[in-house]
Amino acid sequence: MEDVKKESYPYFAFISYNSKDTQWGKRLQRKLEHYRMPSTLCSEHNWNSNTPIRPVFFAPTDIQPGDLSDELKNRISLSQHLIVICSPHSARSKWVGKEIEYFYSLGRPQNIHFFIVDGSPTSDDLETACFNPILKQLELPEILGANVHEKIYRMPWMNRERAYIQLITKLLGVEFDVLWQRHKRLLIRQTILGVVLALLVVLSIILAVVMNLPVDVKVGLNDTTPENKNLPELQNANLTISLDNETKTIVVPRIGDEGVFANIPAKLMGKTARVQFECINYVSIDTVMELSKKMELNIARNVDVYGHVRFTLYDNKTQPIPNAKVYLDDMEGMTDGNGWVEFNVPIEKQKTLYKVSSTMPLEDTLKDAPCGSTDAIFAR
Repeated sequence: MEDVKKESYPYFAFISYNSKDTQWGKRLQRKLEHYRMPSTLCSEHNWNSNTPIRPVFFAPTDIQPGDLSDELKNRISLSQHLIVICSPHSARSKWVGKEIEYFYSLGRPQNIHFFIVDGSPTSDDLETACFNPILKQLELPEILGANVHEKIYRMPWMNRERAYIQLITKLLGVEFDVLWQRHKRLLIRQTILGVVLALLVVLSIILAVVMNLPVDVKVGLNDTTPENKNLPELQNANLTISLDNETKTIVVPRIGDEGVFANIPAKLMGKTARVQFECINYVSIDTVMELSKKMELNIARNVDVYGHVRFTLYDNKTQPIPNAKVYLDDMEGMTDGNGWVEFNVPIEKQKTLYKVSSTMPLEDTLKDAPCGSTDAIFAR
C-alpha cells in the first residue's frame, strides 16, 4: 500500500455524510480530533502530536443542488483520507456518491474508510443498505466498515467505542489490539470514576435533602429551684425560639412536658438560636442556645413572688401601728414608723398562705401571697 505522508495534506480526513446523519458526523469529528495516542506510538511513527488525526473537515451544511462545487472538490483533494458515514440515508444520497467517486478519481482508493451507523452491510435494498451503490460501480477491492452496532459486547456503548478505535487504527495504520486494550482500560477507569462521581452527586443530593428536611426540636424544662410542694406547680409556660428570620412560640403546660418546635430545617442544627422563657412565678429567661433535636432549659422560681411578704399593721381605727412586734409563722419582724413590715422567706419555707401573729390580738391571722404594697393586717 502506498505510504502517503500526512504533511502533504492540510486535512487529515474529509467526512462524507447525509444531513440526517449530522449528529454522527459531529460526534465522529470530535472523537477523531481529540483522540490521544500513546507516547510510544507517537515516537514510533514520528507524530509531532499525540492527537495526530487533525484537522478533520466536516462540512457544516448540505451540498446545494447541482454538481460538486469547486470549493468542495478542493477540500476533498486536500484531504488525505475520506471517511464515509454509512447508513440508508447516505446510501440513497447521490451527493455522498459524488464525493466518493471524486475522491476515488484522485487515485487513493485505499484511503476510503467506512463508518457504519445504521443499516445492513450485506443488503442490496436501498431502504436497508448502508453502502452507497457507487461503491459497486467503482469495484473497490475491499469494502469493510467499522460498525457501531456490531454486537461484540453486551453494552451498546462499548460496541460504539470499539468501532471508533477500528476506524482510528485503519486511518493511522496501527495494530487494532494495541489501541483497543489500552482504550478499554481507559474506559473502565472512566466508568469507575463516573460511577464514583455519580454516587457522590447522589450522596450530595441526599445530604442536601436530609439537611433541608424539617425536624422537631424538643425542649425540656429543668426546674433548678429546691422542691417545695407548698407552692403551685408550673403552668402554661411560654417558650419562644428565634432562628434566621423566623420566630416560633409554644406553650408548655407543666414541668415534665416537653415543648416541641415542629418543622425546624435540619440544616440549622448545631447553629445558635435565641430562646426565651416566660411563666408566672418564674424568672424570665432570654438566652442563646445551640440547636439540637433535644434540648434542656434550666429554669428557676422567682423567689420574691411568694417569699417577699409585706403589709401594714393598722389598729381598729385604721391608724398604722409603729414599732410593733409581728410574727410570720416562726419568723419575727418589727413594724417601722409607718406600721410597715417586710419578711423575706427562704424558698424552702415559702407558702401561698402564712400564719400571722403579734403581741396584740389581730382580726386576721392569715396572710396570703403574693403580697402587694397595699396589703394590710388589722389589730382588734
